[in-house]
Amino acid sequence: MKDWQKTLSQTVNQVPPSGIRRFFDVAAKMEDVITLGIGEPDFVTPWHIRESCVYGLEKGYTSYSSNKGMLPLRQEISNLYKREYKIEYDPETEIIVTVGVSEAVDLAMRAVLDPGDEVLIPEPCYVSYKSCVILAGGTAVPVPTGIDNEFRVTAADLEKYVTPKTKVLLIGYPNNPTGTVLTKTEMEGLAAFAKKHDLIVMSDEIYGDLTYGGLEHICFSTLPDMKDRTIVFNGFSKAYAMTGWRLGYALANPVFIEAMNKIHQYTMLCAPITAQLAGIEALQNGEVNMKKMVQEYDRRRHLIYEGFCRMGLETFEPKGAFYIFPKISSTGLSSEEFVEQLLQREHVAVIPGNAFGASGEGFIRCSYATSIDKIAAALKRIENFLQHI
Repeated sequence: MKDWQKTLSQTVNQVPPSGIRRFFDVAAKMEDVITLGIGEPDFVTPWHIRESCVYGLEKGYTSYSSNKGMLPLRQEISNLYKREYKIEYDPETEIIVTVGVSEAVDLAMRAVLDPGDEVLIPEPCYVSYKSCVILAGGTAVPVPTGIDNEFRVTAADLEKYVTPKTKVLLIGYPNNPTGTVLTKTEMEGLAAFAKKHDLIVMSDEIYGDLTYGGLEHICFSTLPDMKDRTIVFNGFSKAYAMTGWRLGYALANPVFIEAMNKIHQYTMLCAPITAQLAGIEALQNGEVNMKKMVQEYDRRRHLIYEGFCRMGLETFEPKGAFYIFPKISSTGLSSEEFVEQLLQREHVAVIPGNAFGASGEGFIRCSYATSIDKIAAALKRIENFLQHI
């Protein structure tokens, strides 16, 4: 039989399968599994948002929208950033609506990268970043961070990896998988680094509404002289419990947006109009429900953090998103060994830290976007597992 694998694009063959999904394909075939893995809210999209979609269908909203997205939605996004972050984006020229944030990242990479261009990516990081760089023909350059500094990246860290080929700095804070949030001072350090080396900054802020302990999210483009060189990614999946709606957006200068739209119009054309209607409703009337969900995540955050501390696993208190990243190397097991044995013996599904980059080895990622009862039960099972290794 012909080896069809060899006929595939060499670029595609470089991209590994998702390190997240592999374990859940196994877990899906097992009974009585508690999942602390996939980063998906356990809340259903609030009814008023779903109802806006139903109403739109009844009124016959089933056509294409503008490639960049419905103008009323882009206007609401513009209003949000003006209200929350005191920064203005022109809805006509500086905003594009995408099919989730993942498409926005892909579009941005393909719009700015040429073969050989390098992208600095602090790790651990979201699993698709490196793959999007590779698929766009660029070179991903991991910048390792560690638990001693709560996985915070600094300009000094980045200086070790910057070269004349470096074109982009890609960051994601609040961070997936660690829950790390950077201070304004720390962000200003990254901004100064980007200016010094004349880099484009891509800032994934999908978890920006999910911060705790009185911390407020800082939009990277609001830092001095950063708007023009920053592409901000955001969306509706996490804060509004709208993962399946696949609705995201990017904000940037008109040159970047037009380039991204050029690719978008030939590949995706536009985001689903029903999802865009729901996005308008979410931005106009969704804040109350969103804040209730964030309060509940905060309760769960305290429970899971205290649980891992009680077990004696080294961790730090996450300040954003809905993940915790405990260190498990003291068990003598690798991340994948720990995850596989935990799943088989205690029926708890978590993600190995090395799925998020080499500096994640020796850790696991647990999501607390599930119920208090399930978190409590999972913690008991993990503790039992640790006692019998």
